[in-house]
Amino acid sequence: MSNGSDVSVSRSALLQAFDALLLPAEFEDYGPNGLQVEGKAQIRRLISGVTACEALIDAAIEASADAIIVHHGLFWRGMDGTLTGWMKRRVQKLLAHDINLLAYHLPLDAHPSLGNNAQLGVHMGWGMGRPLKERSLIFHAEVNYASGQQLAADLAVKLGREPLLIDGGRPIQQLHWCTGGAQSYFQKAIDAGADAFVTGEISEPQAHLAKECGVTFIAAGHHATERYGAPCVAARVADNLGLEHRFIEIDNPA
Repeated sequence: MSNGSDVSVSRSALLQAFDALLLPAEFEDYGPNGLQVEGKAQIRRLISGVTACEALIDAAIEASADAIIVHHGLFWRGMDGTLTGWMKRRVQKLLAHDINLLAYHLPLDAHPSLGNNAQLGVHMGWGMGRPLKERSLIFHAEVNYASGQQLAADLAVKLGREPLLIDGGRPIQQLHWCTGGAQSYFQKAIDAGADAFVTGEISEPQAHLAKECGVTFIAAGHHATERYGAPCVAARVADNLGLEHRFIEIDNPA
């Protein structure tokens, strides 16, 4: 845990701090942003993680957390809304230990300096990058890679896993990226002049597009590309409010 003080803040103050930073009202998202499960009214210990899985909840309980903030929350558009099986277990543990669960999806991707895209760029040495337009989820930067293979090798070293590479066959100077499951944005990156596009996942059409358009496509892992935003945002809020904060990594090969 960072910041070992005994300071506590209200749940509403914590939510206001995250909302003021991430501006969730400006996004049409696939699920609710902000408070997803209500816990105790006062927060002293904050845990950040990527996904509200049972393993993260168990680790947060072990750490005596009062609140958890994640990128991937519990509730998504199109779910049937029943609390059974794995969903029951996750919610039951949160309620039993009175832990607040906060989730921010697209707002956490889009933040221009603290979000997943910006922080992936920082981690990779590309710089924070710039969104293609205001609140765009596609970031871009000028880089200098001799080939798609060189870019893939750099990602493998810095992210700790082997990416899937569809090589466009040319040097890479204009790099575009969007963390997570953003393979459907590949055409937008091509249209914007990308030499390469990096995201977390690949679907069947992208392999054909990469070869036919001569633009490198790299799927570097959904989790691997999205594990930098939540701890960065949580650390900023925790420092501002004087709270204890700790990022808990629950590894995921996907």
